[in-house]
Amino acid sequence: MIDPLLFTTATVAGLYTATRAYQRIQLSLAKHPSLTGHTRMAKRVARMIPGYAYDESRFFDSDEAPLEIVARRRKAFAELCTYYDTHYTHSAALTAQAREGISDLQFTGAYRVPFQYSAYLRRHLRLGSFVRASSGVEVEDLDGNRFLDLTGSYGVNLLGYDFYKECIAAGAAQVQALGPVLGQYHPTVADNVQALRRISGLDEVSFHMSGTEAVMQAVRLARYHTGRTHVVRFPGAYNGWWEDVQPGPGNPLAPRHTYTLRDMHPRTLHVLATRKDIACVVVNPLQALHPNAGAPGDSSLIDSSRRAGVDHEAYARWLSQLREVCTARGIVLILDEVFVGFRLARGGAQEYFGVRADLVTYGKTLGGGLPVGVLCGRADLMKRYREERPVDICFARGTFNAHPYVMGAMNVFLKHLESPTMQALYDGLDERWGRRLARMNDAMAAANLPVRVAGLSSIWTILYNEPSRYNWMFQFYLRRHGLGLSWVGSGRLIFSLNYDDVQFDEVVRRFVAAGLAMREGGWWHAQAGASNRQIRRSVLREMMARRFFGRA
Repeated sequence: MIDPLLFTTATVAGLYTATRAYQRIQLSLAKHPSLTGHTRMAKRVARMIPGYAYDESRFFDSDEAPLEIVARRRKAFAELCTYYDTHYTHSAALTAQAREGISDLQFTGAYRVPFQYSAYLRRHLRLGSFVRASSGVEVEDLDGNRFLDLTGSYGVNLLGYDFYKECIAAGAAQVQALGPVLGQYHPTVADNVQALRRISGLDEVSFHMSGTEAVMQAVRLARYHTGRTHVVRFPGAYNGWWEDVQPGPGNPLAPRHTYTLRDMHPRTLHVLATRKDIACVVVNPLQALHPNAGAPGDSSLIDSSRRAGVDHEAYARWLSQLREVCTARGIVLILDEVFVGFRLARGGAQEYFGVRADLVTYGKTLGGGLPVGVLCGRADLMKRYREERPVDICFARGTFNAHPYVMGAMNVFLKHLESPTMQALYDGLDERWGRRLARMNDAMAAANLPVRVAGLSSIWTILYNEPSRYNWMFQFYLRRHGLGLSWVGSGRLIFSLNYDDVQFDEVVRRFVAAGLAMREGGWWHAQAGASNRQIRRSVLREMMARRFFGRA
């Protein structure tokens, strides 16, 4: 006879195991099939890829191009190197000197292009990373070269460098009498808080020194108030560089309390509706430009498969669905607007996509040119202590939070943000940049160049529509023709909103000139029957041969 207690225990254990197995399957199904959706696997694959560098011959003919094309590439590369050496002499020299003591320069220098090409390129093409002046939409290097700036200073430069110089100067004048007194507030802080409450539509504000810190605090508060552990993020999204929101390659630790789920997919909604351990969902609205894919950079540009494009209606609908399920399940919805900030609308991505978050993070441009991170949120979520349990607190501090000079520059920025002048700039903003994007693509098509652009308002990425292993070279021709790019190259172009039509037309002209020079140099030679899949398979075979047999 079966013991009733034993039978009951076994039944409960079986049901528990089956439930856990079902939840695990649903979680797996909600992940994106690419490596961006499987962070543990991505880290394993990253550790398996061998490091190797092409020699001179392979650098020019990695696609096995005809000898005549290889000769054109050699000639074009030599001419490009000569131009860089003669025009960027002082900037490149100081960069080479400073690289020994600045690890960031070493990193960005190594990862401008796919690693196989990097060593040879760095030996021959000397880049400068130092500039001495900015004005209008231009920056000037140490040799007096002026570049139309497309870096956007990583998103900070929304309104033009002259504007931020004014913010810093006027803000400093406001707080000069107090100086760098910390721990107490300058009156501008109260003014800033009221402005941020109006703009965000939320109750309370906390100040931090970076966007990463603001996101850290948002996640910590979500865990504190929900009593749950896990964060949901989306493949490829950047929400700062700390552990739980950056769990893949680049983070030495394995993900612990993070679920990376598929963007814009019903299985993700199912996971959110059924699991009990999810504290918050973190959304970076920039992913509307490339859902389920990482920020595009030329270090991974081994073919022409880069894709981007915004479906505003579909992404707005997705955010609405997230809002609905988060509300129903008591999950905190965090909108990370550190990057897009006020680039899309005065009320940010909340206004642009028509969604209301529980917590919103800001940074970059909000500091008026100075470092800042800000968290706005519902009053019940922002509270960092419990009256009924006074020792159970949610700790968050920072020596330089609400620094008077940052608050002064922010105050100038916020007043301008709420001015009629700024509202006029926002009116028709999407249409204006949509027309400019179409103008650029029309010019590329008219010149018969295999290049197009896609964008989210004034944030663009360059796409390539013919299979090639050498698209990464385009960034150096763009720089050669006076366009300032960040270290990710053609992956991210960020325009400031003070570009007028004449200046933008000059950007288009330089783009076309750079593209024509790139094509003339033989870098876009089209091999008969070539495809992106064929290129990727070729690179994979090369990596496997190097790893297992010590040869490419």
